Amino acid sequence: MLKGDGRLGHDLDPDDRAPRDACGVFGVWAPGEEVSKLTYYGLYALQHRGQESAGIAVSEGSRILVYKDMGLVAQVFDESVLGTLRGHLAIGHCRYSTTGSSVWENAQPTLSSTEGGGLALAHNGNLINTAELAERLAPGATRATTDTEVLTTLLAQDRDRSVEDAAAELLPQVKGAYSLVFMDETTLYAARDPQGIRPLVLGRLERGWVVASETAALDIVGATFVREIEPGELLTIDENGVRSRRFALAEPKGCLFEYVYLARPDTTIAGRGVQVTRVEVGRVLAREHPVEADLVIPTPESGTPAAVGYAEESGIPYGQGLVKNSYVGRTFIQPSQTIRQLGIRLKLNPLREVVQGKRLVVVDDSIVRGNTQRAIVKMLREAGAREVHVRISSPPVAWPCFYGIDFATRAELIAGSLTVEEIRASLGADSLGYISLEGLTKATTIPASRLCMACFDGSYPIPIDQDSVGKYVLESKA
Repeated sequence: MLKGDGRLGHDLDPDDRAPRDACGVFGVWAPGEEVSKLTYYGLYALQHRGQESAGIAVSEGSRILVYKDMGLVAQVFDESVLGTLRGHLAIGHCRYSTTGSSVWENAQPTLSSTEGGGLALAHNGNLINTAELAERLAPGATRATTDTEVLTTLLAQDRDRSVEDAAAELLPQVKGAYSLVFMDETTLYAARDPQGIRPLVLGRLERGWVVASETAALDIVGATFVREIEPGELLTIDENGVRSRRFALAEPKGCLFEYVYLARPDTTIAGRGVQVTRVEVGRVLAREHPVEADLVIPTPESGTPAAVGYAEESGIPYGQGLVKNSYVGRTFIQPSQTIRQLGIRLKLNPLREVVQGKRLVVVDDSIVRGNTQRAIVKMLREAGAREVHVRISSPPVAWPCFYGIDFATRAELIAGSLTVEEIRASLGADSLGYISLEGLTKATTIPASRLCMACFDGSYPIPIDQDSVGKYVLESKA
């Protein structure tokens, strides 16, 4: 059973899941360094991207050793475990399941045997032709229930090529989102899909190299940011340094939702800090949806940067009107009926002296089903708020993601069937304003043509066959 992750995430209410994060991947090639500890801290920095399981694979040059388990990074690994994971290169993974159930067998890194030894692989993203790829597996090669295991097995069963050549041959045939770190006994590899939907960056250590999902993971291990790994690029890292190989033409479509929710605020994407972008989003939101009010408050912690920007632009004072219990996790002990009726108060409680008699602007990053925001509006009114105006720093999330974020289905998304006014009435708010898609895109400073915004506009950059995708697509065939 999973332990609490200490994040808000709106997970108390099983009927109102927040967007589940993509996974986090980390890889390091650094002879003479304690690579397992570097990987541990890298994963610790990426914990927000996945809290179901964690794993590390290491090699000292002759064999690969993998240790993984269910739970958070700090629960899976301790000093004694890390002390047994010795080598000169390692990869790591923290998972939220987007293909395959959340069970130990599906934890990553995955491991397969090759002609010359082994291959371990960790994956951030989600493939959309998993079932087709699985049909290429040799009979009995694996009982794969994840797209990651399919990829690993296909790479490993290519006996006629080196790992690098096998990857360059296979990856152009793989469709969907994938930022990969993988390794054999001596070499670290990294690859990013041609659209570059999920982030992946390269960093330099004094005695080696690091690849990671976000720049924040480079910072925590003392690595210097070198560059983003390009869409359609395969890197090979060994004693000869870093070699780059292009396996597909770049067609950049970075995930717009990384700016809204997924990435850490101290991460940099395309040369611009995520925190700076989110504050600017709040300023745009204030210009697009002004209101007379006494106080701007965030929904902790997801709404904080945009709330700061909204307050700065509007001139309305910023304040903390909701207190978060940091230690309520995703698998909090099942509450009694009496406690369950209190709902969100297990995670949030209003500061009555702050909100009483005030006209409030409540800023959050997104609305999925609306249950959480509905509970917050009700709670603030009960605490004496005179008016509650809800402002959302993303456009309405009306379409599911097939590229590595486990959103609800379109039928379950409140914006999939209701107008903004109908959502406002459902929440019980005095007003509701979403930032426009144009406003959000402009705040990122990235051209719209280089962004995937399918969850907002339903335009998928990689065509989807909805009959062949889904979280349990392989399990249904088992």
